[in-house]
Amino acid sequence: MTHWHPGSWRTYPLYQYPPYDDPMGVQRVTENLRGYPPLVAPGEVELLTEALAEAAAGRRFLLQGGDCAERFSDCTAASITARLQVLLQMSLVLTYATRKPVIRVGRMAGQYAKPRSADTETVNGQVLPAYRGDLVNDVGTDPVSRRPDPERMRWGYHHAAVTLNYIRALIEGGFADLHHPEKWDLGFIENSPHREAYRRIVDAITDAVTFMETIGGGGETLRRVSFYTSHEALLLPYEEALTRQDESGRWFNLGAHFLWVGYRTADPYGAHVHYLSGIANPVGIKVGPDTRPDFFRKLLEKLNPSRLSGRLTVISRYGAESVGEGLPALIETARADGQPVLWCCDPMHGNTRTTAAGRKTRMLSDIFRELEQTFEIHAACGSVLGGVHFELTGSAVTECLGGSSGITEQDLRTFYETACDPRLNAEQSLEMAFLIARLLRQDHAPN
Repeated sequence: MTHWHPGSWRTYPLYQYPPYDDPMGVQRVTENLRGYPPLVAPGEVELLTEALAEAAAGRRFLLQGGDCAERFSDCTAASITARLQVLLQMSLVLTYATRKPVIRVGRMAGQYAKPRSADTETVNGQVLPAYRGDLVNDVGTDPVSRRPDPERMRWGYHHAAVTLNYIRALIEGGFADLHHPEKWDLGFIENSPHREAYRRIVDAITDAVTFMETIGGGGETLRRVSFYTSHEALLLPYEEALTRQDESGRWFNLGAHFLWVGYRTADPYGAHVHYLSGIANPVGIKVGPDTRPDFFRKLLEKLNPSRLSGRLTVISRYGAESVGEGLPALIETARADGQPVLWCCDPMHGNTRTTAAGRKTRMLSDIFRELEQTFEIHAACGSVLGGVHFELTGSAVTECLGGSSGITEQDLRTFYETACDPRLNAEQSLEMAFLIARLLRQDHAPN
């Protein structure tokens, strides 16, 4: 792509761009960021691409999850540890149940920007610019807080670096050591209906590790796990500043291992898709009820003209009421075009609803239903659902309704902390892992 360079997106239609009143400030900050060290290495990105290719073939499974919108204030040891624990715990259940390696990708260390359905919102009778994530402005309810500030891109880089550094320190220090999976327990496990099943899994893994050590196997693979980071490639000046060329001439976004184009920016003729078309990272595409097969075909061709396996992950987010109508046509489109995509289900975004009190929430029953239907649709189409994508947190929030703890609308006010969309709490995430494990076992059960 000789016409592509990291800034060539500027000549394409741009969506969801903040109304900066200081364009020179944007230029100054991004020029500074170009001189900062990369956050990830090209070799790590290539390892993830290889793993995603195996997931597309059904030999691995992708678990992608984390906050809806990371807050700078959540860049603490406790918060980072809790989110990592939840993802490790979910992957433990899935690995044991399916006997497949799980690819762990966090919506972490960079998920600081969010698309919005409107440029403004009314708060306490005052019309304010929409909160677009900490990378752009603050969630505070006054005009000064909501002003898009270019300096926040610099803050975003530093918070991402600190988060990623701590994640790596935890993993290198043995946090994910399979010799001690019991350390991955969270406080909620005592009240979970899955506590005995989870403990049986922990005991079984401990026995297996002991056996491997007895016969001289295992080694470092039992002490460490691979963990990758991802975020939506939304604020393109920031993404451009973190795009670097390696010795082979390829361009990598080295602010994360994996990036995706959102549902609102997935225009094959738009700036976001053009930017992603030129980087060597694996790329995700969010699709849903408004994604037409002809549009989808253009997206696939734009982002993966060479039809490389592991390059594209298609993340479906239809909603429980719509998934049966739209997904089969897209599966057939990808197959007809010879695109070796990895199919992933995001059962969260299509099932968002607003309560009578005006609070956004999601029902676990809807999330479960879309997930079950998506597995069934792929099986009926002769396809493979190779991953899931969730918004979750390690905190005991009350943002999504239902689950074994029976969260109701009245409970939403108890611990509702998200700045954007409602997230699964730790207990609900574990429930989800057991559901996915059951569905995967059914999918591979002999006829």
